[in-house]
Amino acid sequence: MKLLIANGYVIDPAQQVNAGRNVLIEDGRVVGLLDRSEAAPEDAHVLDATGLIVAPGFIDLHTHLREPGQEYKETVATGASAAVAGGWTSVCAMPNTDPINDNPAVTRFIIEQGQAANLANVFPIGAVTKGSGGKELAEMGEMKNAGIVAVSDDGRPVPTSGMMRRAMEYARGFDLTVVDHCQDHSLSAGGVMHEGRWSLILGLKGMPAAAEDVDVVRDCVLAKLTGAKVHIAHVSTRGALEAVRQAKNEGLLVTCEVTPHHWTLTDEAVAEYDTNTKMSPPLRSREHLDAVLAAMKDGTIDAIATDHAPHHADEKALEFDQAPFGITGLETAVGLAFDLVHNGLIDLERVVQMCSTNPARIFDLADRGSLKANAHADVTILDPQLEWVFDVNRSKSKSRNTPFHGRSMHGAAVATIVGGRLVYLHPDYSRINELKQRGASV
Repeated sequence: MKLLIANGYVIDPAQQVNAGRNVLIEDGRVVGLLDRSEAAPEDAHVLDATGLIVAPGFIDLHTHLREPGQEYKETVATGASAAVAGGWTSVCAMPNTDPINDNPAVTRFIIEQGQAANLANVFPIGAVTKGSGGKELAEMGEMKNAGIVAVSDDGRPVPTSGMMRRAMEYARGFDLTVVDHCQDHSLSAGGVMHEGRWSLILGLKGMPAAAEDVDVVRDCVLAKLTGAKVHIAHVSTRGALEAVRQAKNEGLLVTCEVTPHHWTLTDEAVAEYDTNTKMSPPLRSREHLDAVLAAMKDGTIDAIATDHAPHHADEKALEFDQAPFGITGLETAVGLAFDLVHNGLIDLERVVQMCSTNPARIFDLADRGSLKANAHADVTILDPQLEWVFDVNRSKSKSRNTPFHGRSMHGAAVATIVGGRLVYLHPDYSRINELKQRGASV
């Protein structure tokens, strides 16, 4: 069976396409981009995308799906459901599960759960060290054979330069990107928010920006030494961005991502002691937020990632000092990205580049991040003008820990297609509802 996405405006930076085109899909792959004047194949289902943006499927490089071991917070299935509701056709699952994804058995389990959910593509990220303990390297080669796309110890940063050097050298041998949560614990230990004026006012122990800066500089130096591919997770400080910018100028294989909360909120949001404003790295002061916006504009930042980190309501109901770090993000990220577009900071092509083109390149996800012929038929369809309000009570995630409940959004992903199947349609959107009701797939 065939599917024709007709009358849409295609943005595909990988092909330098920014124009009205039809997209023809068959057997889960893109056949090609067609002129709008070309007649639709007689046997094709037609999805009318008039007035909509058609983009290669969005890829989240940083998602916490919690399964195995913490299914009360999230499962692979519920996380994948939240992903497609937010316009993400693929998610890369961090290894901080229970047990840690440091061996091929856990890797295969996560992949199998993703296949059973049959929604977003789920790509596991393996641990850098066994148990993410920072002492002994995990079996990266065996995990890659099982299906991992990168390695990271994420919330447990690799503690020493010597271990990180060995990790980079080992990962390079398997052509794997090392993803690092850059935070020097000797500087940040015990901190629960950004160290600055607001931490002083609120009487909360702070994490200085220097804790991130130091580790990012270290990783850039080691990337030069080893020639490894290094990806800086959820960059949030001016100093870290300056280090990444310098590394790129030197031609090093260093990339970075930013999360929506780090360009949307500052540490002032913590003033009410709402634990949904507690995350790691923490919300930073205005000077750092401005540096993030500038880096998105000038291209220093490669990708938008959600760092979707679901937690049970009982955990987030603890006092601020005791509550866990993290918020959900899969269903709000695209709407928050549209704020940048409507405010004139970046254009839609840059959004697609950061959500699709670059993520596919960073983790070397073959035949994704583009609508080129024979690419996987993963498509995100956007309505830049749709006005809606995020209601966390309608979230597909198991958890509700977000600071964005009730926030008005201007722009959204209205349809998500994975492998040629329409797997999600925005509940307030009706234009292409007929196709979903017919259960069309190709």
